[in-house]
Amino acid sequence: MAPNSAASLPDLAVSIKGLVKRYAPNKGQAEGKLALDHVDLAIPRGGIFGLLGPNGAGKSTLINIMAQLVRKTEGSVKIWDIDLDRDPRHAAAAIGVVPQELNIDPFFTPKALLDLQAGMYGVPKAERRSMELLEALSLADKADAYARTLSGGMRRRLMVAKAMVHNPPVLVLDEPTAGVDVELRQQLWAYVRELNAQGVTILLTTHYLEEAEELCDQIAIINNGKVIACEPTAKLVSRLDTKEVLLTLGADLASVPAALTPFAAELKDARHLKLHYRPSDTRFATVLDAIRSTGIEIVDLTTVETDLEDIFLELTRRQPAA
Repeated sequence: MAPNSAASLPDLAVSIKGLVKRYAPNKGQAEGKLALDHVDLAIPRGGIFGLLGPNGAGKSTLINIMAQLVRKTEGSVKIWDIDLDRDPRHAAAAIGVVPQELNIDPFFTPKALLDLQAGMYGVPKAERRSMELLEALSLADKADAYARTLSGGMRRRLMVAKAMVHNPPVLVLDEPTAGVDVELRQQLWAYVRELNAQGVTILLTTHYLEEAEELCDQIAIINNGKVIACEPTAKLVSRLDTKEVLLTLGADLASVPAALTPFAAELKDARHLKLHYRPSDTRFATVLDAIRSTGIEIVDLTTVETDLEDIFLELTRRQPAA
């Protein structure tokens, strides 16, 4: 199913409403674990959407429901405007999933694995893209090698190729760069951007916050089975109304000058002073004026912007445990 094959494309690549998953209770328990608690998500077509959350937050459960590996308790899921309950076969054809686990048969070659996967999706032999995908993921020279001989990074790339054999319009990457080196991570990022430029909607889960900030147009944060934030990346990063100013001093400072105490100033060491201020109620010029009034010698001044890690920690700490 090519991303641009339909005459009228849906506005949402994925629509999730009221999704609940409660697992069966273990022996002696009154009720099972509530993994997803009325989750709503609207993932626009054509973007790169990040899904973040701590371990056990419900990310993998949500993805496994989309992949039809886990049965939901209630709620609705539509992929490419195809209802998962009403038309599970076509919903499956509209999505490719790269799981965290490297579940590759070690006795198949990469080309044979991709041909087999394409056959399972009903892709005719003349339309299979096995070598094209291997080439795109720098695996063409390993096309006829046994999968067991591939490195971990190569197997990770092969998993991405497997998910794309039927040309789905939606690709889910569950921790795609976990445990891979920096060079491979950059290669995978480049391929994700290329797929997205071709019209594929990407849903990315990751523990690397810089990865989400670098790649994603929009980010949802899930914690204790609930979506606690869902906004464009730039807006989410701007939510914490705080900035830091780091001063490098020309001479040792024994204590914080009184004029700087309103800015929660702290000495990192005798030559470095850190200040905090809220842009919404304090102009940077006011901070500079206070610094000048102390008469201390400034060698360098650096402002530190809020990043996604700050937002993530702030939001997940703020939410009480379920």
